Amino acid sequence: MGNSFSLSELGWKPFFQQQLNLDELSSYTAARVFEQHRSEYVVASELGLQRIAIHPNMPKMAVGDWLLLEHANTPELKFVKQLEPATLFSRKAVGTRAELQLIAANVDTVFIVCSLNNNFNLSRIERYLALANEAKVDPVVVLTKADTCDDVASLQQQVQKLDPMLMVEALNALDAEDVAKLNPWCKRGQTVAFMGSSGVGKSTLINTLLGEQNSQTGAIREADSKGRHTTTARSMHLMENGGLLLDTPGMRELQLSDCEEGVNATFNDITELAEQCKFADCQHNSEPGCQVRQAIENGLLDERRLQNYHKLMREQQFNAASVAERRANDKDLGKFYRRVQNSVKQLKQRG
Repeated sequence: MGNSFSLSELGWKPFFQQQLNLDELSSYTAARVFEQHRSEYVVASELGLQRIAIHPNMPKMAVGDWLLLEHANTPELKFVKQLEPATLFSRKAVGTRAELQLIAANVDTVFIVCSLNNNFNLSRIERYLALANEAKVDPVVVLTKADTCDDVASLQQQVQKLDPMLMVEALNALDAEDVAKLNPWCKRGQTVAFMGSSGVGKSTLINTLLGEQNSQTGAIREADSKGRHTTTARSMHLMENGGLLLDTPGMRELQLSDCEEGVNATFNDITELAEQCKFADCQHNSEPGCQVRQAIENGLLDERRLQNYHKLMREQQFNAASVAERRANDKDLGKFYRRVQNSVKQLKQRG
């Protein structure tokens, strides 16, 4: 399907090497998932791009995962095993299904894309930051459409206030020189992923970084600044400077699940204040000696930020509980089916 790649070019690191023994290194081919489709994966290795069919007995994988393949005496590649990912993004599946959906694996940096128009939303940025912090991936907030905004510095400062150490870049996604601000995170073998709601200029930014129009952009309805979904499959692309660009569809329903550590890391200013509250179980409403309320009254903390912290913490707790309950129910159902099957076998043997 294409030219061969070196493992370092594909993002291979000692973390993955340490998971293999000498026999596996010499007998099998290490490959990285580049595209995920309904019935197959497209993987990249030192042998080039190849397709492998998805079978029911294979583990769930995401774009960015590393796996081992065996070249048997058949046209079809044989899946051997999946390597443990260094980082992994997941979310509660869209809709009412209580299960986790894998988004991307082995990402080094996530660009959280938000446009400087009516789409600008600090609470949404905090939601993405919680996901990035839970996955232990370095976040960079990329504010697009800076060329159409009269108040770039003020809005950029609002984002910076979320975390003094947070990397924040404002740019025009159509301007290649402006987009070059992101080059430090796009070096050879480094994997970057993009997250952001529809219509924020994510596809335009991706096209500029790739130097080609290979990701169809959708028209934006300027009246309400909402865009249409323009990406349908998760995929990885090689950038001109050697970085690996991982694209994910626009996410309208990004649900946090089992993400307490990520939420606390995103709101560490609140959690540090909470440790100084008079009561250990302080809810930061009207309790005496509440340092969080004191910070709000003194103008050191926004009420919006506290409310969003409570909202995201409740959401991740609820979703984690629903996923755990679904797994427990599935396990109980499996046990019931096995008991019935065993009973049927015993009856047949007696008969």
